[in-house]
Amino acid sequence: MDFEPTETQQLVVRTAREFVERKLLPVAAELDRESRFPSEQLSQLAELGMMGVNIPASLGGSEAGAVAYSLAMMEVARGCASTAVTMAVTNMVGEVISFFGSDAQREQYVTKLTSGEYAAGAFALSEPGAGSDAAAMTTQARRTDDGWVLDGQKMWITSGGKCGVMVVWARTDTSSNRLGHKGISCFLVAQGTAGLKVEKKEDKLGLRASETVPLTFEDCHLPADALLGEEGQGFRIAMMALDGGRIGIASQAVGVATAALAEGIEYAKDRKQFRKPIADFQAIQWMIADSKTELEASRLLALRAAELKERGAPSFSREAATAKVFASEAAWRICDRMLQIHGGYGYVRDFAIERHLRDVRVARIYEGTSEVQRTVIARSLLRG
Repeated sequence: MDFEPTETQQLVVRTAREFVERKLLPVAAELDRESRFPSEQLSQLAELGMMGVNIPASLGGSEAGAVAYSLAMMEVARGCASTAVTMAVTNMVGEVISFFGSDAQREQYVTKLTSGEYAAGAFALSEPGAGSDAAAMTTQARRTDDGWVLDGQKMWITSGGKCGVMVVWARTDTSSNRLGHKGISCFLVAQGTAGLKVEKKEDKLGLRASETVPLTFEDCHLPADALLGEEGQGFRIAMMALDGGRIGIASQAVGVATAALAEGIEYAKDRKQFRKPIADFQAIQWMIADSKTELEASRLLALRAAELKERGAPSFSREAATAKVFASEAAWRICDRMLQIHGGYGYVRDFAIERHLRDVRVARIYEGTSEVQRTVIARSLLRG
């Protein structure tokens, strides 16, 4: 077991860290306050190879691997969680198309994601009535003489109005014996396609610089080659993508918690009460100690899952769920403790800790709730 990052991984970390310090930290609070999509920062990340960390170099990616991606995500999330989640979804979309797409689809879409020509990619799976139960989706795609027609609604779509391409799931078989996860297929839909309507942006608690929108598809005509992978294999594609996506969210949670812990420590050393720094009090020391312990455990779980994915190990799905549920819940506790250390100052926007608390809360919900992760873990263990 080797805990030392490779030369490539170290380079990715250095590159991401320098970008965060110079370009992201100075504007993160402003992006949040104005709910402004970080177009400029995302373009700069693309130039650095961060929009395709685990994507082949032939498609414009860095080809640095899943571990390097996890490490990069931790760094970017430390600077701005909104930018990090947009980067995460774009990487996930690029990987999905790289793995399941045809040569033409890879060339048409992946290269534009990795280069920054597309500001982002979007992953359109959830619906108003199909969240954790993705198989309950009702969006349909019917075959025509020259392709497909898509009708339905999607919900909670990150970058849905800013992306260049979105991966959309729909039912292609609605016969009574093919309900549930069967009969679901996957499609690539370019922004601006006739019949696609981007609805009003959600006004969110956190991740306010990340766009989240509902989508409506009404008589949306797609060419025959819009189908991604094989017909009827959409649910399998979604689950494989989410396994990798959970590593990204675990890593994002680690990054946010890293920033929160650093701010809590700095404040505890500076703030004086009862004629001494509050860092001298055991209650504060224990908050910091518990937080550091949980943070390092989260980091190792995320990196272990990433390493298993990189090796193609079959158990990586369970380990990704383990990392996601632990890191997301630990990050919430860490941010909450650090806000407590700040006292009343932590409750106002003059200090970044309140943003971290808002941003990290959704990590326990998206890419599969904590409850779903526990179900995934338990089923894997009980199958033996």
